[in-house]
Amino acid sequence: MSELPAPQVFHHPGTVSRADRVALLKQTGATVWFTGLSGSGKSTLATAVEHALIHRGHAAYVLDGDNVRFGLNASPKILTDTRGYGPDAAGRFGLGFGAADREENVRRIGEVAKLFADAGLLALTSFISPYRKDRDAARAAHQAAGLPFVEVYVSTPLEACERRDPKGLYRQARAAVAAGKAAGFTGIDDPYEPPTSPELTLDMSARSVEDGVAAVLAELAARGLLGGI
Repeated sequence: MSELPAPQVFHHPGTVSRADRVALLKQTGATVWFTGLSGSGKSTLATAVEHALIHRGHAAYVLDGDNVRFGLNASPKILTDTRGYGPDAAGRFGLGFGAADREENVRRIGEVAKLFADAGLLALTSFISPYRKDRDAARAAHQAAGLPFVEVYVSTPLEACERRDPKGLYRQARAAVAAGKAAGFTGIDDPYEPPTSPELTLDMSARSVEDGVAAVLAELAARGLLGGI
């Protein structure tokens, strides 16, 4: 029996334009990429910005680093290759926390955020996204698609993040390192590469959530993304 040829993948254009979506939603879709250390306050800030936008009549949605690992990037139960990820018991292709998995995690979220932005939403992504090249790749993908990309560096210092330690992760990482084990935890024994030219930098140990929200909204308004807010 002869083998069927490999499936061919082609882009299938729709009949609804981006301009149609802008007219419907009365806003320009964009991605606002919050990056920073664990405990920096980026998820708190992103969800507060989402709340403010929704109550001002804008379509917005937060893609949070932990939340996407319950589904799209669920951690694997069964490892199938040397990169450390594979399908779990339900057949889903999950991701772990090694460098290659983190890269793929950010790549997937960058693509999902790009779809949301193309649909006309304000996609608010909250991910440590520790490696500069991965964030730059997400930015480049948006630029190639003609979509705005606003990087918000939540620059809360490591010391402040450790004091907060809402999930106890720093404590666990410090204990592992003290015991001579590799924790692979960003900011402790794995690097965080700060953005070189973010659109906005916010140290959330030095300002309130309300001030942070106001700063983000002002940045979006200055870029013409909020239709006059």
